[in-house]
This record gives sequence, structure tokens and C-alpha cells, in this order.
Amino acid sequence: MEKFLWAFIVGGLICVIGQLMLDGLKLTPAHTTSTLVVVGAILGGLGLYDPLVKFAGAGATIPICSFGNSLVKGALKEFDSTGLIGVLTGIFQITSAGISAAIIFGFLGALVFKPKG
Repeated sequence: MEKFLWAFIVGGLICVIGQLMLDGLKLTPAHTTSTLVVVGAILGGLGLYDPLVKFAGAGATIPICSFGNSLVKGALKEFDSTGLIGVLTGIFQITSAGISAAIIFGFLGALVFKPKG
């Protein structure tokens, strides 16, 4: 039960940070999302995101900053095994399922719902 509570608190805090960026800094949603991905990538590169995932579980893996962490994790893993070209291939290897799902479900949503504007 305690694990669920921490997941809720950490995930909620990440969302609050994003909302404060939108409201307080007057950033666009795209800028906010990009910033959170970059922050997740930096934390992942420094080895600070994985302990957060171990502590908060889904509260740290579901928000968008986890995507940045996954990009860096894949790049570093492939860099160790295949060298510099692995930086490019590793990014897509570890995140390809999520990227593909976003494209497919976005397309299906566009077929079902009438777009605005």
C-alpha cells in the first residue's frame, strides 16, 4: 500500500511541476513537454532517475520525463556494446514500442474523432 502512495505522490509532483511550468513560466505545452523529456534525460544520464523509479515505481515511469530517461538508457547501453553508432540506434531500439504505439493510437484517434480547426 505504501508503494502506491509514493507512486501517487511522486507522479503527482511531476505533474505539478509541469503545470507550474505552463502557468507560471507561460510555456507552451510543447515547450513544457520537451523540457520534462530533457530533464528526464539529464537525470538518467547522471544515474539519478533509476533510483527514483525504484522508489516510486509507476509514479516515475509513467510521466513524460521517463521517456527522456529511456532515450539515454538505450543510447548508453548500445554505446557500450557497439560504439558511437550505438548512440543513434540505441535510442530507437529501447523506445520503438512506445513511439509506434503513439503513432498508431494517434492515427486511430484521428479516424474516430473529428479534429478541431
